[in-house]
Amino acid sequence: MREVTDNTEKSRYELLLDGQVVGFADYRRHDDHLTVVHTEIDDGHEGEGLGSLLMRHVLDTADAAGLPVHPACPFTADYIRRHPGDYLHLVPEALREKYDLPTG
Repeated sequence: MREVTDNTEKSRYELLLDGQVVGFADYRRHDDHLTVVHTEIDDGHEGEGLGSLLMRHVLDTADAAGLPVHPACPFTADYIRRHPGDYLHLVPEALREKYDLPTG
């Protein structure tokens, strides 16, 4: 079973597979935005789509909370770049060039 949980003590979303942590996305939560700083999937689980599952959860959660996202993590920025219709609106336009995201 796949599950994503918010481990607030460690400031990261954790991806669990059958109860075991197999990936995570470190973040810094601020009053007015969420910065995703690092995403990692265990070597034995790369290529299974788990990073995308994790990132969808992180971004959907931020969107539901009305939190803009600063994608300091290259994987996060790349995911937003590949899914602009779903997530580009989360990145403030003034920051998009910094993260090599489409502007306008």
